[in-house]
Amino acid sequence: MDVLAAVSGSTAAIGYGLAAIGPGIGVGLVFSAYIQSTARQPESSRMTLPYVWIGFAVIEALALLGIAFGFIWQGTLS
Repeated sequence: MDVLAAVSGSTAAIGYGLAAIGPGIGVGLVFSAYIQSTARQPESSRMTLPYVWIGFAVIEALALLGIAFGFIWQGTLS
């Protein structure tokens, strides 16, 4: 049987690509919720903005953990 496609190299890039899906969706949800809340109550935008940045920072920390663990547990496909 012939091999049609072969994957070689590090699996860390594949792992980080999969790990970046969750934080990407999370950042979109955080900012969409902020935009919706500001559209409903514009006077509360100054009060909720710090929570948006805290949520953004926590989600991005998860993305950085994903890339760090990807390189720590990197393996190779054979």
